[in-house]
Amino acid sequence: MERTYLMDLFKESITKNWDLTAFTDYAGKDDSVKFRDIALRIFELHEIFYSSGIKPGNKIAVLGKNSTNWATVYLSVILYGAVIVPILPEFSPQEIQNILNHSDTVMMFCNDDIFKTLSVSKIKKVKTIFSLNSFNVLSGGKNKTLNEAGSRIRSLKNENPVIDTGLFKRYVKQTKKSDDELVSLVYTSGTTGFSKGVMLPQRSLRANIIYGQDNMPLTSGDKILSFLPLAHSFGCAYEFLFPFSLGCHITFLDRIPSPTILLKAFSEIKPRLILSVPLIIEKLYNNNVKNILEGKMRIPLKIPLVSRLVKNVIRKKLEDVFGGNFVEIIIGGASINPEVEDFLRDIKFRYTVGYGMTECGPLISYAGWKDYVQHSVGRIINFLDIKIDSPDPAHEAGEIMVKGLNVMEGYYKNKKDTSLCLSEDGWLGTGDLGTIDVSGNIFIRGRKKNMLLGPSGQNIYPEEVEAKMDTLPFIAESVVVQRNGKLVALVYPDMEAVKRNGIDNSELELKMEENRKLVNSMVSAYSSVSKVELVKEEFEKTPSKKIKRFLYT
Repeated sequence: MERTYLMDLFKESITKNWDLTAFTDYAGKDDSVKFRDIALRIFELHEIFYSSGIKPGNKIAVLGKNSTNWATVYLSVILYGAVIVPILPEFSPQEIQNILNHSDTVMMFCNDDIFKTLSVSKIKKVKTIFSLNSFNVLSGGKNKTLNEAGSRIRSLKNENPVIDTGLFKRYVKQTKKSDDELVSLVYTSGTTGFSKGVMLPQRSLRANIIYGQDNMPLTSGDKILSFLPLAHSFGCAYEFLFPFSLGCHITFLDRIPSPTILLKAFSEIKPRLILSVPLIIEKLYNNNVKNILEGKMRIPLKIPLVSRLVKNVIRKKLEDVFGGNFVEIIIGGASINPEVEDFLRDIKFRYTVGYGMTECGPLISYAGWKDYVQHSVGRIINFLDIKIDSPDPAHEAGEIMVKGLNVMEGYYKNKKDTSLCLSEDGWLGTGDLGTIDVSGNIFIRGRKKNMLLGPSGQNIYPEEVEAKMDTLPFIAESVVVQRNGKLVALVYPDMEAVKRNGIDNSELELKMEENRKLVNSMVSAYSSVSKVELVKEEFEKTPSKKIKRFLYT
């Protein structure tokens, strides 16, 4: 397969896997489409782009839930030579309108229910909005233009009643882009406020896909469940673009991935590779495993031979929860709770933890589950160089800096923020603090912007305190903040456990005081928590399930 250009990866996969199933929408009906069907739909969308006056480099947005149509629009746009602007459906109508205006988007494909929430008059440059559900015109668009597109499509279909690989290659003649030419403009979920448009050139997406092809366990025909948001770089690259480039069968989950829905989908689809954010793994552990370990299994687990047999049974049950067919589970998007990871390693579960950010499209580091070092985030991928901004990178945490093909061109129309994180010689400051051992394994301590100073200038990493808090009884999640020089833990209780044990408010406060004393026995004196405050609602999160810390600090 030609791998010099991003577009070749997709064109070659379509023609090579012509008669295989490409996409299925998880909607309880037989609506699977083959790679040849995707080719025809790309061909039809290109005629609409052409007749609408879309030129290479123009911005086309896609806004909606994961679906076959979402993925088809994405492929059609980049194969046409335009720039795709994927927008997270979780954004508010005002944020969506701001992004459309800021990005200079001229055409959009949008789910019908989201379209109803938008004020079209406030969207300045978008000329036509198509339904992502049906491809009907929702706003704008000249009938003459669209009729011309339809006429061209019918004419070409009459000349070629059956689209074949040769016809597809002839009519999809996208000019090969330079490495630095913009392909995707991704607006981040914004854990610190207003979103920024990350400019990803073709080299970034290509490097991510090729790395996946060379290092991750997938082959043509393997099944994938896409449940992370496709508008987020992690889900887009590794649940869609990379598997599609190999000829995998991708099923799109078009609803909120609750544990109940996910478990049902895993059992039906039996995916070969699974990507997950830590929150999902941690919920399964807390709801399905922790009670077993703390109940009748506690004594047998202390007997070596019996312990190994019991752990094998638990591992097999956990594997079955994920469909029983996966080679490994890649956890990313946020840090995983150390207690949960210790358990997964102890039962020899096939997992690994990767690290990335939107600005790298997204992958920065990874190691297959057999080579993965516990509590690390793998090793730097071969398309990047790394350095730690620290006098002793192996022992003293410093900002993680990366440079290479993955790295973005900068933030769209935002030189100020670009200059703050991207040096003139190409080094990207990730904002994460970490260390690196002699074997190249990367260990993340926390976010640079989250680091707090202790009473004598000591570095306090609130994430480390939170990781310990979150393992204690009746705590679902926590955020540690600093007030008047002291640490305060904001805690959202595990309401299921509270109700199950019949605990009232006064008892819960006593339990939290016990937890405060317990966590202080696990951390250094300067990281001790002075107070626990209960919050009534779950902490607001980004689509990758990171807590929007800026809302609480």
